[in-house]
Amino acid sequence: MDKITVRGAGIFGLSIAWELTQRGASVQVIDPNGAAAGASGGIVGALAPHVPENWNPKKQFQLESLLMAAEFWANVERTGGQSAGYGRLGRTQPIADDAALALAHQRAETAATLWGDTAQWIVRPVTDTNWGAHSPTGYEIHDTLSARIHPHQACLTLVAALATKRVTVRPDGPDTALTIHTTGVAGLNELNANHSRMVGAGIKGQAVLLDYAMPNAPQLFADTLHIIPHSDGTTAIGSTTEREYDDPTATDAQLDAILSRARNAVPALRDAPELRRWAGLRPRSRSRAPMMGPWPDRPGHFIANGGFKIGFGMAPKVAQTMADLIIEGRNTIPRGFEVAASF
Repeated sequence: MDKITVRGAGIFGLSIAWELTQRGASVQVIDPNGAAAGASGGIVGALAPHVPENWNPKKQFQLESLLMAAEFWANVERTGGQSAGYGRLGRTQPIADDAALALAHQRAETAATLWGDTAQWIVRPVTDTNWGAHSPTGYEIHDTLSARIHPHQACLTLVAALATKRVTVRPDGPDTALTIHTTGVAGLNELNANHSRMVGAGIKGQAVLLDYAMPNAPQLFADTLHIIPHSDGTTAIGSTTEREYDDPTATDAQLDAILSRARNAVPALRDAPELRRWAGLRPRSRSRAPMMGPWPDRPGHFIANGGFKIGFGMAPKVAQTMADLIIEGRNTIPRGFEVAASF
């Protein structure tokens, strides 16, 4: 097989390139802005599942990807000699009232059916008063499927692993007979310009990183916020969801409000110093599922885009699925993930 070109060095592009090299393909990665320059350079990194109910292909795909993640990232880290910050440490969520408590118990039952013995959704009394959010009922949900990763660090770890296979991220280069476009918001904008309806859009998110170390603690989901203790001794909080904005990379009062909510929800964070703020655009497809597959009317060209907030969680399975298609000619793309679903 001739060399395969991957355009885009975010999480989808790098993961696909890695999977292709694992299967013996010759690959080049092209990105004029370098690795993790867009949404993949973020700081939050919540690899968290959808709730275990109203099951659909997107939730099944995500479940399989989350279960693949430990082996995927261990292999990347071992090869590249760097840490991606991955850890499957679970997630806790406070339960606000009796109705939410009843729903949590129902979801524990459906999780047992849908997740099987791969993970648990546990309703329990609050167990750790030092790391957690206030729970009016005194109960919390703990799931053992959620994991964390450091997004920017993970991309650099993939770059290091690819370098051992003599694959580097180059600023430019020609398409080849097989070319995969994983260009995020820029790619969605290009598709929009050539179609009569919107194929996808960049949704702005803002997040903040605090100097607070709980590297072995589970992530928290409180007041609709993801609170992620990273392995490097920092804690990330995110994020906003902004469809309208003036500056895609500027932080503002909306992030101030998120930080205030996080400090109120989690007492341990009230005096934690800020380290940095981040803002960027995350690519969301029209279908709200990742877009994968052949680019209609462009033979030899493929698209993998639209990871939005779950791109890192979906990446191992996206990489596997795209490699199945391109290397083996085997189409395992779930219904609704096809490029045409967003066209």
